Amino acid sequence: MLLIPCPWCGPRDEAEFRYGGQAHVAYPPDPAALTDEEWAHFLFFRDNPKGPFDERWNHAAGCRRWFNLTRDTATNEIGGSR
Repeated sequence: MLLIPCPWCGPRDEAEFRYGGQAHVAYPPDPAALTDEEWAHFLFFRDNPKGPFDERWNHAAGCRRWFNLTRDTATNEIGGSR
C-alpha cells in the first residue's frame, strides 16, 4: 500500500484516493479543429516512463480535492505533492 501525502489532510492510505492520470496535459485550444486521429491521441496516449512521473490524484474519501504529486513508477516512492 502507498501512503499518499494529501497537501490538505496529510499522509493517508492509497485506498482513500482515486488516480487521475498524467499531470500537466493541456486541453487542445480548438478540439473541433482536430482530426479524429489527433483527438484520439489526446484522449488515450500518455507517457509511461520508468522513473519520476507527475500525476493527478483526487482525495475522494477525504477533502475531495485534486492535486499533483511526483511518483517514481519503478519504486512507487513519492517525491512530494502540490
